[in-house]
Amino acid sequence: MTIETPEAPTAATAIDPNDPVLGTEFAIEMVRQVRAIDPYGTYDDLSATEVLEPYVLTKEKKREIPIIGDPDEIVVARIQAFYNAIAVLIEKECRLRAVPLLHLTHEGFGRVLITVGRLVVLDRSLRDVHRFGFPSLSKMKDEGDKLLSVALELIGEHSRVAGL
Repeated sequence: MTIETPEAPTAATAIDPNDPVLGTEFAIEMVRQVRAIDPYGTYDDLSATEVLEPYVLTKEKKREIPIIGDPDEIVVARIQAFYNAIAVLIEKECRLRAVPLLHLTHEGFGRVLITVGRLVVLDRSLRDVHRFGFPSLSKMKDEGDKLLSVALELIGEHSRVAGL
């Protein structure tokens, strides 16, 4: 059995180590979630830039990925870490338990749900997950913040259901 280790960063990484996004609560939680689901500790000694590098897919990187493909377990773990981070941030904001559920077929299609109590605060269809990524770190943070704000708005509107 071989242990897959993260790719060594190249000289031209897509993330600037001085990027202010790395200091945000979302980026810190993303790094925490990636490390939490790493059973072998391969991400423990890596910097936040190196841990988040696989999430940034520049146009060149995206062109290298085939249009049709099956997701491997590393890509599925990345998706899981992204939505787990959003669930944790929901919990921090509203003090209610947020539960993420990710269901994917072997072909890379599926759905992710995050529930708070009996309220579904995020329901998103996924497709072509083998190409999961964002053009930049700030775009990833913006997407996470957008999903978080919509979820918190739903919890505010339906707090009774969320509290069940």
